Amino acid sequence: MSYPVRAPCKSRPALTIDSVLALLPRMSKDAASSKLLVIWHSRTSASEQMARAAAEAGAADIARARDVTSQHILDAGAYLFVGPENLAALSGEMKEMFDRTYYPVLGRIEGRPYATIIAAGSDGENAQRQLDRIATGWRLKRVAEPMIVNFDAQTPEEILAEKQVSDRILQDCAQLGAGIVEGLRLGIF
Repeated sequence: MSYPVRAPCKSRPALTIDSVLALLPRMSKDAASSKLLVIWHSRTSASEQMARAAAEAGAADIARARDVTSQHILDAGAYLFVGPENLAALSGEMKEMFDRTYYPVLGRIEGRPYATIIAAGSDGENAQRQLDRIATGWRLKRVAEPMIVNFDAQTPEEILAEKQVSDRILQDCAQLGAGIVEGLRLGIF
């Protein structure tokens, strides 16, 4: 599927609340009263725009990765990680957030739902894989297919340029955020 952006953009199929909810497992009611925490990092504003769309649609808490503490992680019932792939890996700020919070919450958030949105220049798979390995260590449960938004930025100027995310992608992000929040509200996970 192609999305109009500054450069051609490729992404996974559009998500709807129904498609997200259909993928979600049934889990305890304890998570139903918790909030979705959207954690983001962005260098070119693409990830920030997508994170804000997801958080606003779901009335979720939102925090920049550098500001996230272990307590933020413990207080949330679900997570949406939104960040760029830089040099075929998670951005440094996202990785630093995981480095700071990983061990203090290890064994205390098992089974909580998560989803991801990766802003990529041409691929995004390595950042996605790296994030999934961290989530596996925390024993989180993926509740939606990975969303990789590819901006096809290939030159240094295109890579560093501020991005304008299309309305269609922002709608997909909003549906993802709203779907996770609705799943929490309904006690689906």
